[in-house]
Amino acid sequence: MSSSHTTPSPCHWFSRLGGALDCRSGARLARLFVGAVVARGRRTVTGWIRAAGLSDQFRSCDTTVAAVGRRTDACATRLMNAVVKPLVTADESLTLALDDTPTERYGPQVPGAGVHHNPTTGPAGSAYVYGHVWVVLGLLVTHPTWGITALPLLARLYVRAKDVAGIPAVDRPVFRTKHAMGVELVRWAVGCLGEWGKVLWVVADGAYATAPFLKPVIALGVRVVSRLRSDAALWTEPGPRRPGQRGRRRIYGDRRMSLAKRAAQKGGWSTGTFVLYGKPTTKRYKTFVATWRPAGGAIRVVLVDEPTGWRAYFCTDPAATVADILTRVAGRFALETTFRDLKQVVGAGHQQVRRFAANVGAFHVCLWTFVMTEAWASTAASEALVGHRATAPWDDAARRPSHADKRRGWQREWQGKEIRAALRPGMTEAEIQAAAERLLDLAA
Repeated sequence: MSSSHTTPSPCHWFSRLGGALDCRSGARLARLFVGAVVARGRRTVTGWIRAAGLSDQFRSCDTTVAAVGRRTDACATRLMNAVVKPLVTADESLTLALDDTPTERYGPQVPGAGVHHNPTTGPAGSAYVYGHVWVVLGLLVTHPTWGITALPLLARLYVRAKDVAGIPAVDRPVFRTKHAMGVELVRWAVGCLGEWGKVLWVVADGAYATAPFLKPVIALGVRVVSRLRSDAALWTEPGPRRPGQRGRRRIYGDRRMSLAKRAAQKGGWSTGTFVLYGKPTTKRYKTFVATWRPAGGAIRVVLVDEPTGWRAYFCTDPAATVADILTRVAGRFALETTFRDLKQVVGAGHQQVRRFAANVGAFHVCLWTFVMTEAWASTAASEALVGHRATAPWDDAARRPSHADKRRGWQREWQGKEIRAALRPGMTEAEIQAAAERLLDLAA
């Protein structure tokens, strides 16, 4: 049975992304996005199929999800141009956030799954998790009221070298490290965003502050901000050349610098106020230029005095200001919040598909559903997002809308259009009853 849902105005995005596939798969993908938005409960691929009214095409839908997994770059490029670009038109620079996150899976027949370190063990959690690990590239966008949100654009499925051989030969990928995948994602972003004429920054987790990631990204003309190890082997800047000195200019100085000694010195600290995590925050800091071999030259270092001890951050652009670095370090936390919402609200990782490409495609459908929900909510009336709080006096009505609120608001608009369509003049009793049953199936 085909879906009778009335398409709200932003949903031309679905067709734009589906245009990266062949015409039949593209049409099914557009309707699968409908199911991914309105589905409730456990958001499996079969849940999307039922919500979209494609139950009689379930095998073709599985093929479509796998096709998405093979065309992620092309679909993500269309997402950037159709959905994301209007959100950042006024920005002079763009900040990308890079990190990796696991999604738990079960069963021995899951291609690409393996045992990985669990970054969020919790009080009783295990130090390891079985499932997939995704290297995700997001774009940080700022809403005038809600603050910074990370929009996940594209991801790569990391498979350990020892697990690659267990993937069927037809889908078996070439082993790549997380650093290599990160470079690949940034290279895609540079190619996609290069025509926009904006300065590109990347803020990454401290695990990516290594030469295999930093040097290729710096060569792309992108500025990188990340955390610096406390024992990083820093050197001074090279001194001036002597009169008549021949040869190439030195890149690194001849004196080793110790971050611990710099932080222990009582003098040299400055105080500044920066907008971090949505509010003005006063920080004590030291900043200086050093040279570092993993970055291939000079970097800007910032030491921050925190209640739990000092921390060090760096930028590959020595001309960067302290505000440039600290605001982007704080903004990267939005990607962690996005990971939580992707798993708990959107249902990333719930899709029990078996083929390698289908796993990649299903995860990206979750990513892009998140992005389109945030884009829809950015222009929606606040009453449509938090109106349900009137029936929850224990809730904070002034709290900014969560992603669950935004998703619920989009679903309410969708179902409202369905109800109004069912109540139009001339509808028969059978048509009204069929529409009511569809809405009950979605609500139950």
